[in-house]
Amino acid sequence: MKKKSRYWSAAVTRGSNALDLESKVFAQADPHRIALSLKCSAEHSKRRKAIPYQSAMSMLNFYINRAGSNLPQKQKSVLVHARKELRKVFHRAR
Repeated sequence: MKKKSRYWSAAVTRGSNALDLESKVFAQADPHRIALSLKCSAEHSKRRKAIPYQSAMSMLNFYINRAGSNLPQKQKSVLVHARKELRKVFHRAR
């Protein structure tokens, strides 16, 4: 019998059926690089169910929300800034 993962969210981040993410994309220190990586993953995915912008933003928000208090404050601020960058790279005003 296989050992079950403790956190289902880790399995979703690693093996999302919607996006094939670059390895350790959310650990990067540059919000613009995170946004570009998510954009590339979303645009090249053949399995996503929504538009690329929505899929990329959903994955970023999912990671921020599920990491919760385990995410260092510095990295959380990078990821929050990556939301703004994601809007810019998809040419979405807000």
